[in-house]
Amino acid sequence: MSSALIVIDVQESFHRRELWSANSNPDLVDQVNRLVGAARAADDLVVWVLHSEPGSGGPFDPAHGGVRLMDGLQAHEGEPTLTKTSHNAFTTTNLQQLLTVRGIRRLAVCGIRTEQCCETTARIASDLGFEVDFVTDATATNPIPHRDAPADRTVAEILADPRTLGTDEIIARTEYALAGRFATIRTVAELTGVPAGVGG
Repeated sequence: MSSALIVIDVQESFHRRELWSANSNPDLVDQVNRLVGAARAADDLVVWVLHSEPGSGGPFDPAHGGVRLMDGLQAHEGEPTLTKTSHNAFTTTNLQQLLTVRGIRRLAVCGIRTEQCCETTARIASDLGFEVDFVTDATATNPIPHRDAPADRTVAEILADPRTLGTDEIIARTEYALAGRFATIRTVAELTGVPAGVGG
């Protein structure tokens, strides 16, 4: 076992955010499951990471029940589930130790959100000496309102604002930032050897 799949923040919390209705990847759970299946078949480690904001009162507050894997995903026995409170999956968990003890040197990163927790984890992993595959089509994000936009706008108002950063641009920026520096940009089909929609 020299590789690991890191599944970041694919959790029910996001379903409680109105803006998630405009997310970039409605097939995310299926894509993650394809990667998980391939990792298990190759005897690679699968690590599940959840984000928690205790006491916040929001969707990431564990007291509200959203800090759990999205429906359709399930960790198997022996697959670690880590809970983080930082954007990246390393700083507030024992992920680095867990990987190092197992001799793992290569990581595939997927999950939510493309430009935030996934990208940040990929950058940190690279700086820690891991080889990183960033599986963009197994990540998801949502449009980002302009920094000066009012906080109480509706999803429709956010999407209508020309200053809103759209998901295609967010994803492209992440790939430009990571490729050749922090990670290799990969697809689910490349890592599983099976094109989407083939084999059920």
